[in-house]
Amino acid sequence: MWIHRALRTTPVWLLAAALAGCAPTPAQAPLAAAPSVQVPPPGAAVLTSSDPAAQPTSDALPVGSDDPVWGSAMAPVTLVEFSDLQCPFCSRVHPTIKSLQAKYGPNQLRVVFKHNPLPFHEHARPAAKVADAVYRQGGSPAFYAFLDLAFSHQMELGDRALGDWVGRVGLDAGPVLKRAELPETADKIERDMALASHVGANGTPAFRINGITLVGAQPLEAFTSIIDAELSATAELRTKGMPPAALYPARVATNFSAPKPEAPDEPEEDLGIWKVPIKGAPSVGPADALVTIVEFFDYQCPYCRRVEPTLNELTKRYPKDVRLVLRQNPLPFHPRALPAANLALEARAEKGDVGFLEANRLLFEPKLDSLEESALIELGKQLKLNDQRVLAALTQNPHAAEIDADIDLASDLKAGGTPYFFVNGQRLSGAQPLESFVALVDAQLKVANALVAAGIPRAGVYDEIMKRAKEPEGPEQKSLPAPTSENPARGPQNAPIVIHEFSDFQCPFCSRVEATIAELDKAYPNKIRFVWHDYPLPFHEHARPAALLAREVRAQKGEAAFWKIHDALFRDQGVDGSLAQAGLEKFAQDFKLDMGRFASAQTDGRHDAVLAHDKALADAAGIHGTPAFVINGYYLSGAQPLSAFKRVVRYALAHPAAAMPAVLAAPNKP
Repeated sequence: MWIHRALRTTPVWLLAAALAGCAPTPAQAPLAAAPSVQVPPPGAAVLTSSDPAAQPTSDALPVGSDDPVWGSAMAPVTLVEFSDLQCPFCSRVHPTIKSLQAKYGPNQLRVVFKHNPLPFHEHARPAAKVADAVYRQGGSPAFYAFLDLAFSHQMELGDRALGDWVGRVGLDAGPVLKRAELPETADKIERDMALASHVGANGTPAFRINGITLVGAQPLEAFTSIIDAELSATAELRTKGMPPAALYPARVATNFSAPKPEAPDEPEEDLGIWKVPIKGAPSVGPADALVTIVEFFDYQCPYCRRVEPTLNELTKRYPKDVRLVLRQNPLPFHPRALPAANLALEARAEKGDVGFLEANRLLFEPKLDSLEESALIELGKQLKLNDQRVLAALTQNPHAAEIDADIDLASDLKAGGTPYFFVNGQRLSGAQPLESFVALVDAQLKVANALVAAGIPRAGVYDEIMKRAKEPEGPEQKSLPAPTSENPARGPQNAPIVIHEFSDFQCPFCSRVEATIAELDKAYPNKIRFVWHDYPLPFHEHARPAALLAREVRAQKGEAAFWKIHDALFRDQGVDGSLAQAGLEKFAQDFKLDMGRFASAQTDGRHDAVLAHDKALADAAGIHGTPAFVINGYYLSGAQPLSAFKRVVRYALAHPAAAMPAVLAAPNKP
C-alpha cells in the first residue's frame, strides 16, 4: 500500500556498534559567516556527462546520467556512496572520501553519490532535494562543492542554510529551490532510496566499491585495502584486453551479491476498535451519520492528495451514513505542510467550518502545484481572509495548540504516517482504493444499525461505540528514584516537569540534542528541572575521562561550574583533541582547578561510585544508549526533535505517571 511513514523500517544499528546509529536532529543555529566556495571548472577534477552511455554502469549497481560523479568515467574503481546529509557519520567520513580522491586521483577512482535520507532526520530529505537541484542546475562541480558545505556546516542544516549554500556555490538560490520541489527531484531521491534498499544499504553511510560492501564511517585503511586490491584485479583484466568501460560491470558481477530478501513480518491485522475523539475537529457529512471516519492528513503528502477523490466518492455513495472528521498530522520531512495547516485553521478561525472546508478543498486541488508562501498568500486572498492574519499564520504557527493536539493524538494511536484513517475506531492506513473503504464502511454499518435497532439514536452511535473502544497507549514509562545531592541539577526545585538525562560527553547525538534541550527550556520557562546522569559508553574512549573532569569541576567549583563545563565539553566535542588528555587539561586550567586534584581524580576512583550508581540506575530502568530521557516518569530515547520532547511534556503534565518520584533532593551547594 502507498503510505508516507514517519519511520521506515531501517536497521541503522547495522552500521556497527562503535558507530552507534543515526538519530535526529539539531535545532537550527544561526548561520556562521563564511566566504563563498570556489567551484572547480567542469573537467578539472570532476568529470561528468549528460550522455548516459558516457558512464559505465551495471544492472546491479547502476550509474546514471542524473548521478553526481567525481572522477573519470574510465576509472577502474568505482565507489558508490549512499549518504544522508544530516547523518553525523556521513559528515565524519566525508574527509576520508576526499583523502581517497586526493590519493588516487580521478583517473583511478570514480565516486558516485546516491541519496538515502533516513526518515528520522527531519532535514535530510529537504537537503537531498536541494542538493539534487544543485546538481541539475550546476552539474557535479557545484554538487560536490555544496556537499562540502553541507557536511562541514552540518549543525546549521535547515532552510536558511540550504539557500545560503546554494548561493555560495555560485548558483541563484531562487531557481534551484524551485527546482528542488519538482516531481523529477523527488523521483530521483526515491529511486536512490529504492536502490539502497535493494542492495542492502539500510543505514548511512554505506559504500559499494566495485560491488564490494563497506558499511559505516570506516577509517581510511578500510577503503584503501579494497581499492588497492581492485586496482590490481582491474589491471590484470586490462592486460587480457578488457576495455576500460567494461571493468565496472565486470567487477560488480564478480564482487556483488544481492542480499537475500527477508520474508517480511506481516503485522497482525488490527481489528480492534480504538477510542478516537472527534470533539472540536472540522467534519464533512451529517452529525448523525452511522459511520464516522477520522482522517489524519498532511497537505504536502502526495498520497493524501491521491486519496481525496476516493473520499469524495465515498461521501457521495453514503450521503446520510458517512461523516469524515479531519485532523492534522503535518510530517516533519514535509516543510510546507505546517504553514498549509495553519492557513486552513486560520480560514476556520475567520470563517468557521465552511471556511476551513473550502481551504481544505483548495489545498488539495490538483492544479495547486506549490505550497510556497506566495502560493498560500494567494490562496488566502481567494478565500477572502485577512492579509495580516494570513501572513502571521504562515510564519508564526499561531494554531500550534490545535495542530500539536492532533499530532499527539496520531502518535498516541500509532497512526505513524499519512493518510491514516479510523472507521468507527477501526484503523485503515494509506491511500487505499475505494473498495477497501466500502468493505469497512459496510461492516461498520451492520454494527451501527444493530445499535440503532437496540434503541441507540443515530446521533449517539459513535459515542456508544467509543464507550467500549480501546484507549491509546501513552509513552513508555520508566521508574527512577528521586535524585540525590550527587546528581547535578538545574532549574526550579519545585518545577512541575523533571527531566532526567543519561548522557555521554563523547556521544555526537548527546551533543546534538543539547540545542533542542535549550529550546525546550525556553518553551517552558521556569517549569523544568534538569537532572544529569553520567552514562559514558564503553566504546567512547574519552567519555569517562570527560565525565570525571566534569565531576571534579563540580566538586571544586560548584553546581554552576558543572553546567558551564557541561556546555563547554559538548560545544568543543568535534574539535580534534578536545576530549583527549591534553584537551581535558586545558579545560581544567580554564576552570582554574587545582591541577593536582584534577590529575588524581582521573585515576584514584573518587568519582567512580557516582558514575557506577548512574549506570546501575540506567541498567535497572532498561536504558542502554545515549542520550536517554525520563520526563516525569515517561521515557524518550535518542536525539529527538523538539516536537517529540514537547509531546512527552504535554502528555506528562496531563497524565501524571506512577513512576514519577515524589521527592526531589536539593542540589549541592558550591
